[in-house]
Parts: sequence; C-alpha cells; structure tokens
Amino acid sequence: MERLLHYVWKYRLYPELVTTTGIPFTVIDPGIHNTHAGPDFFNAKIKIGDKTWAGNVEIHRFASDWYRHEHHLNHAYDSVILHVVEHDDISEVLTKNERKILQSVLVIPDEIRKNYNYLLHTEKEIPCLERLSEIPEIHLNAWKNALTVERLQNKTKHILQMLELYHGDWEEVFYVLLCRNFGFGINGDAFELLAKSLPLKYIRKHQDNFLQVEALFFGQAGLLEEENSESNYYQLLQEEYRFLRKKFDLRALENHIFKRLRIRPQNFPHVKIAQLAALFYRNEHFFSRMLNINEQKEYYELFTPQVSDFWTEHYHFNSHTVKKERKLGFSALQIILINTVIPILFAYGKRKKNNEFIEKSLYLQETIPAEKNAIITLFQRAGVKVDHAADSQALIQLKREYCEKKECLFCRIGHCLLSNKKNALNLQVKSNRVI
Repeated sequence: MERLLHYVWKYRLYPELVTTTGIPFTVIDPGIHNTHAGPDFFNAKIKIGDKTWAGNVEIHRFASDWYRHEHHLNHAYDSVILHVVEHDDISEVLTKNERKILQSVLVIPDEIRKNYNYLLHTEKEIPCLERLSEIPEIHLNAWKNALTVERLQNKTKHILQMLELYHGDWEEVFYVLLCRNFGFGINGDAFELLAKSLPLKYIRKHQDNFLQVEALFFGQAGLLEEENSESNYYQLLQEEYRFLRKKFDLRALENHIFKRLRIRPQNFPHVKIAQLAALFYRNEHFFSRMLNINEQKEYYELFTPQVSDFWTEHYHFNSHTVKKERKLGFSALQIILINTVIPILFAYGKRKKNNEFIEKSLYLQETIPAEKNAIITLFQRAGVKVDHAADSQALIQLKREYCEKKECLFCRIGHCLLSNKKNALNLQVKSNRVI
C-alpha cells in the first residue's frame, strides 16, 4: 500500500493538501523518487504561505512508522521537511536533532484506490486486457518502443556479465549465446551446458575437419554413447571423439538432459547439433563475420549451412527417413536473429559506444516479422497492433516484467488507467484482500 502512496504523491493525484495542524500548502516539486536507503523523495519543494521549503519527503502508511523504522535515530532523515502519511496515529515526529517535522495526511482518491485494487488482485493473466482499447495508440506505441529497448538492455546486462566471465572474448560469448538459442526454449539450458563444456578454442583447433567438429559436439552431448548404430558414420564419430576427449581431457554431458518427447523430427537435438557443427566448421571468426553484415538476407545465408549427408536422411543415429534438406526454417532463423544476433549487436554497440551497431540492431528488429506465441495472440485479440519483432519483444517484456509481477504502478498503461479519475475500472475484484 505504501507503494500506492508513493505513486499518488509522485504524480500529484491527490486533492488539496493541508498539514495535520490545518495549514494548507502547495507542492511545487514532489522531488526525485528514491528507491534505495534514505528518504523516499529527494529535493522536493513545497510552499506554505509566502515561504518555500526545500528538502526531502518521507512517506509512511502510519505516522508511527517514523519511530518504528527508527528514523528519529538516523541523521539521514534530518533534511526531511514533510512527513506524508495515510493515517496520523501520532501527532508529531522528530528528527535526531529533535526538530519537529510537518505532517500531512495524503488522501487517495476512491477511483484510484478502486483501480489499483482491481489491477493488483484480479486473477486475470493480464489485469488490464479488457481496457487496452481505451489507451490512445500514440501512448501505446511510445510504451512499446520503450519496452523494446528495456528488453534489449536487460539482455545486454546478461551478455556483458558473460563477457566478464570470458575475459572480453566476444567470439566465445557469441558462441555460448548462439548454442543456447539453438535449443529453442525447451532445450536451451542443455545446449548452453554443451557450449560451456566444449570451449570454442577446442573447436578452432579442428575447424578444417568437419567430422572432428561433429565428433566434438555429438560426443560432448553424450550422444555417442546412447545408441548402438551400425552405421559407418556413427563409428567414425565415436573413434574421433575418443581421440579428442583424451587430447582435451573432456567429460561428456549426461545425454538425458536433452529433451525429445513431443518434439518434431526437424527439431530433434541431434539435428540441431548437426546444424551447429556445420555452422562452426571452417567459420573461425563467426562473430566478426556477423558484425560486418548489413543485409537481412546475408544473415539468413550465414545461419543456413549444409549439414553432412547423413542428417538429410536421419533425425537421430538409428532413424532413417525420407531424404530432406536440414537447413533452419524461416521461423527458426527469425528466433536466432531475435534472441542472438540483435541482442549481441546492441550489447556490442553499448560496450564499444558505437551507435552504428545499436541502430543496426533496432532496425533489424523492425524488419523481422513478429513472433507467434500465446503472449502475442493474447494482446492481438485485445486489439493491440503487432507489426514486427520489436513489437512482439515489447509485449513479451510487458507480460513478463509488469503483468506477471503486478508492477502496474510502473507500467504506462497502468498509469493511464490509475490516473483516469473520471473512469474507474468498475469491475469486481475477485479477492477478499483489503488494502
């Protein structure tokens, strides 16, 4: 509930203000919201009569919280000029140097309280879904643009953490990230473990030998120990991996970590590993090549290598199917671009302070068709336009970081609905909780 008080104060959604002693005052500046230790709002300005006060503001549900939180013992609160509360259960509060602080009861308008209760306690997957049509398109588009960048910034943080782990080696970071995304969600963790168990430097030492590159990938995945294939190809892989495992002192993963149940043949782990091996065969500077691409079709060419002939007729070592090309499909390529190429271009641009790569990543995201998944379908049914991958990434960010976490106070859509005093949500909250 204190968060709602902060929200109402920050956006000035309250009626006229008076001190608990009955003196009216005006807020010139609510101050800068502080989410860390110390007073809740820094550098606020209020006017009482012909005097302007400048300092910090502290907000509590109950006036007695001032003492409960021991602010009267902390010099960090000596600069507080106003104590804003919902309930004035005590008449006065003092700073550590025994200065009396002005207090004011903040009245939350009924409409805002009602809207907040609904958004916070509804059992619906997206609390405001039925109200999205009320949001002006210009506001919705601006929020989607901000969410797109926010999502890229979150991914950038993770990429830069990886960069520290791999001592600034962008090629290695790109390799691990790409491998993870070849798991296409269901096998993402397993493919990331595969990459981490097989450093790129070992692949580079044998990059001119396709069979050895394949042996490294399949062997480390534990897939050369689970089947009793009589094919010459399988036996050659086993032989090569025995040599390479001893040479690099490798330990294979447990093959059960790769999920196969209800997975289509073209997405089987074996097929994806074969495609990965083909990608890194003779591709010593993969990341550098990717950086220099300017046309979308070039990305598609880079990520569609030809797998070895065996995999055109198999999806694991003991299967034999109709001969079929095993290149990545168009939708799979889009996922690789969205989850690997675009984030690492953005992160690289940020780290190198080079706007060319940042702009390239943002432009690429707006030229790729939107993803198709349950989240996107949900928003589309509510009338939200989804024109490209930047939009779909924005909506995924909205759903996961705001809707699921009930962060409506920090969502621009939530703000539009909460601050609309003339139009309350008027929907019954399916909860007995009262705030």
